[in-house]
Amino acid sequence: MAACHSLPFVLSILLLIFISPSLSFSEDAAAKSQKVKLSLYYESLCPYCANFIENQLVKVFNTDLSTIVNLRLVPYGNAQIRGPDKTIICQHGQNECYLNTIHACAINAWPDVRIHFKLIQCIEGQASASEQPEAAWRKCCNDLGFSQQPIDNCYQSGEGTKLTLKYAEETDSLKPPHRFVPWVTVNNQALEEAFQNFIAYVCKAYKGKFLPNACKSSQQESTPREASILPVCYKSSMFATERVPTSAETSMKMEPPA
Repeated sequence: MAACHSLPFVLSILLLIFISPSLSFSEDAAAKSQKVKLSLYYESLCPYCANFIENQLVKVFNTDLSTIVNLRLVPYGNAQIRGPDKTIICQHGQNECYLNTIHACAINAWPDVRIHFKLIQCIEGQASASEQPEAAWRKCCNDLGFSQQPIDNCYQSGEGTKLTLKYAEETDSLKPPHRFVPWVTVNNQALEEAFQNFIAYVCKAYKGKFLPNACKSSQQESTPREASILPVCYKSSMFATERVPTSAETSMKMEPPA
């Protein structure tokens, strides 16, 4: 009789075991679908982009904001494509074109944003990056324990150029068009001059049940800042004259700069 009485209890336990994983999966799927899409359009040698990545965007990972955010990095910025051969001209010269492609290769090699962000943050923090871009990213790979081979393969095979052209197409399709970098969007809506208040906009856009502590403690205003001079690299100032630089001066090449 005791065995008969215990049977319903055992069946209930088994039922919970089978149901719980599916409920957990459903909850995880719902949480992922509610995440806010945060995108940064930037270029590798704009000092204001570097500062934003190092000191502002890193808060996504230094707090619990990452629990509600899908962060994307788009390394292209104010570059332009010229001529039928699709030569890429970059605002800060050939070294920037090279590093933009290295960033693109890193994102492709390590799709998890938590991983590739660490490498990109490190590269952006290297004071020597503008003069010795190859040494900068290789040093960061060594310091962080990243293999250099995936990036070398990506760059030398031409895959990096293809990735950069895709980022170019995405950047040039922004509505409204970007006017400067860093250019930040939340759920595809441009923050424009209010980009430094991105946390407040992310928190406002989040429709989930539980706000992370980063949202509760944020004192940022969700209104554009009034500033006469923004810490940005303007697209309109890419070239001071109408002279188009030659490929030897500023174009992206398939060989690393010396």
